[in-house]
Amino acid sequence: MNLSNSQVYSVIWHNDAVSLIDQTRIPYEYALVEIHRCDDMARAIKTMIVRGAPAIGVAAAYGMYLGAREIKTDKRDVFLTELEKVAVMLRATRPTAVNLFWAISRSMKVAYEMLGTVDDIRKALLETAQAIQVEDLQTCQAIGDNGLKALPANPHQLTLLTHCNAGALATAGYGTALGVVRSAWREGRLTRVFADETRPRLQGAKLTAWECAQEGIPVTVITDSMAAHCMKQGLIHAVVVGADRIAANGDTANKIGTYSLALVAKAHNVPFFVAAPLSTIDFDLTNGSGIPIEERDPTEISQIGETIITPTIGVDYYNPAFDVTPAELIEAIITENGVFAPKDLVKSKELQPV
Repeated sequence: MNLSNSQVYSVIWHNDAVSLIDQTRIPYEYALVEIHRCDDMARAIKTMIVRGAPAIGVAAAYGMYLGAREIKTDKRDVFLTELEKVAVMLRATRPTAVNLFWAISRSMKVAYEMLGTVDDIRKALLETAQAIQVEDLQTCQAIGDNGLKALPANPHQLTLLTHCNAGALATAGYGTALGVVRSAWREGRLTRVFADETRPRLQGAKLTAWECAQEGIPVTVITDSMAAHCMKQGLIHAVVVGADRIAANGDTANKIGTYSLALVAKAHNVPFFVAAPLSTIDFDLTNGSGIPIEERDPTEISQIGETIITPTIGVDYYNPAFDVTPAELIEAIITENGVFAPKDLVKSKELQPV
């Protein structure tokens, strides 16, 4: 598979169904899961077959259409009531990723504003999902190119560190943080990517490394605890991560371990960037204290795959999936419409998609 030819998409609409790359099986196997029903889409989001805030948003939009297709009525008011139930089910899958809620709200707005028959509404919901997907791909490409303006000018050949996966698999294509990596590689400004393994789900080791290898981008996987050592050795020129939700002041929720990485970067004077679409910014939250943090199954810590790696008796586990990086640790937030210092992020509000 050749990412440079844009052949990898996490969400594919084909033959009246949604195909998802099963990210739980990469890098061992490339496989597609075909989704025909809304409850199957909800399960795929919850079990992380599809993951990454933008990709979850695209998947949820298609889930809204699949749910609409299952509603057996021609009465508009009954249809909209049932569609609200579909929205509630999808919203309950992943509480932190704001793109999920944004895509569902956009779909509901289209449904309520659409004039015509119930079939017309269904058609509009499919068109909305397809539009969100196309827009996200374009957004990621713009984020990548805008990131080139934010990266350090010296040295020209950069080594970047990223955390978790914010690539083509986590979006409609190209990626946010990995979009910046791809643009830097395309322009000859990138020497190597260091990918944190990202415990406990290992998205960096499995997904980011896989994407880079597919495209021939030099990549080195390190454990999360090695980042400080690599920075002290001068191996890292900048850190670029994605985001699942950004508050109005720039506080950013991303995969667990991002906060500690930002602290380490600050201690070593390494610039720390967040790359995310405007749809990830939650302007209703003044700061990151209001961001809900998903807690996941403790078996993600106690075992890797089917192999148990910790004691099974007399041990407790705490497994938050995300943490919040304070805005003061972030050099800039890279969006499709420009690069903003966290304190200036509110200025981008007028550019936010409707």
